[in-house]
Amino acid sequence: MNSLDEKEQHQFIENRSIDFIPEHERHGSVFGQFTLWFGANLQITAIVTGALAVVLGGDVFWSIIGLFIGQCFGAIVMALHAAQGPKLGLPQMISSRVQFGVYGACIPIFLVCLMYIGFTATGEVLAGKAIAQLINVSNSAGILIYAAFIVIFATIGYRLIHWVGKVASVIGIVAFIIILTQILTHSNFSELMAVQKFSWSSFLLAISLSASWQISFGPYVADYSRYLPSNTSSTRVFLAVGLGSLLSSQISMTLGVFIAQISQGGFVGNEVQYVVGMNAVALIITFLYFSIAFGKVTLSTLNAYGCFMCIATIWNSFKPHYQISRMTRLVIVLAMVAISTIIAILGEHTFLNTFKAFILFLLTFFIPWSAINLVDYYFISKEECDVAALYDPNGKYGRWNSIGIGCYIMGVLLQLPFIHSKVYTGHIATMLGGIDISWLVGILATAVIYYYFAKKAQLRMTSQIGFES
Repeated sequence: MNSLDEKEQHQFIENRSIDFIPEHERHGSVFGQFTLWFGANLQITAIVTGALAVVLGGDVFWSIIGLFIGQCFGAIVMALHAAQGPKLGLPQMISSRVQFGVYGACIPIFLVCLMYIGFTATGEVLAGKAIAQLINVSNSAGILIYAAFIVIFATIGYRLIHWVGKVASVIGIVAFIIILTQILTHSNFSELMAVQKFSWSSFLLAISLSASWQISFGPYVADYSRYLPSNTSSTRVFLAVGLGSLLSSQISMTLGVFIAQISQGGFVGNEVQYVVGMNAVALIITFLYFSIAFGKVTLSTLNAYGCFMCIATIWNSFKPHYQISRMTRLVIVLAMVAISTIIAILGEHTFLNTFKAFILFLLTFFIPWSAINLVDYYFISKEECDVAALYDPNGKYGRWNSIGIGCYIMGVLLQLPFIHSKVYTGHIATMLGGIDISWLVGILATAVIYYYFAKKAQLRMTSQIGFES
């Protein structure tokens, strides 16, 4: 390794964007993946997501069970995506060109960008309120200050993001202990767990909430594992990412369930203030506001960084020889954060209901993509990828892949009758009494359909090659 390579490897500000990470630039540890995703999920939005299970009609006991089931299912899906990072050395969404084509991959990538903007906006609402209380400014000013930190962190990139994840893990654990202590002070734990009134609609809603939370990380989880050495064990990456995300999400969402039950309706619209207000000690109150703001920085930075990756991937599809500079990265991040900030300021008063509808409806578009990507990587391509062809519209993967695009559209359409949300409700969901199982139908049906057509095309191509030889 020459001195230039060593200098680049230890450079704090990331130079790479969507290009392949050479072996001599690989670094990091599997444990760093655990702390990143543990810290990213031990925060206020996950608490709010768990609270939704009770706010929308569930009980304490079955909400916690339902959340855990969805957590396990979703964490398996997102961790399978994460395991691709070290093997491919590429951001997650650019590898979608294998299944959709160089141009065709822009379809799910564009929708992923909308997801990043929406999640960043919801994070800004909660963290902005915490900053506002912390330094005594308006909520709008708090949102703007928080947005500035997102821009700085996302522009610096990979190394800082992992460092923030480690710090957020420690701060989150301390905050969790404080909040749990307050919950036990304000209520009787056995009485909380005794609240049991099972209903299928509420139970499946809890499963959907946590499953959608985990699966929504799928489009960018490999972005943060791609710098690991290529010989890193896929099993270890899978376990580190999956367990880090599952454990912290379940902790946060369980706290949310307890808080929503204790508040008896006082949580809605006052999420940040209610969580912090459970403590009367000024120093602890200050720490909790800080932990909420800092905890959200990790996830919002992941969103902004992921959005940059997606936009860069779309741009590269049509301008394959254009190099993404640091200034271009800054401009893209600024534009994304500006849009999300405007949404946050305009929508802060209708946050909770809008957030629930948003994350559940998003599943309609990301479940089919996830199913196609995983089936292709593990069962069709079998972890093989022609990296050079990913950047060539005339190469092996072509401009448009009709099988991938067609199966994606079918996956979306098959879910529609099973959706139950404020955005759209299908007739089968209505017949089932408002139970939404669209995500389960989507992932199973799309996986089977894509495997059938992709395997058939692969066998046909193999036979043609054999015939020609």
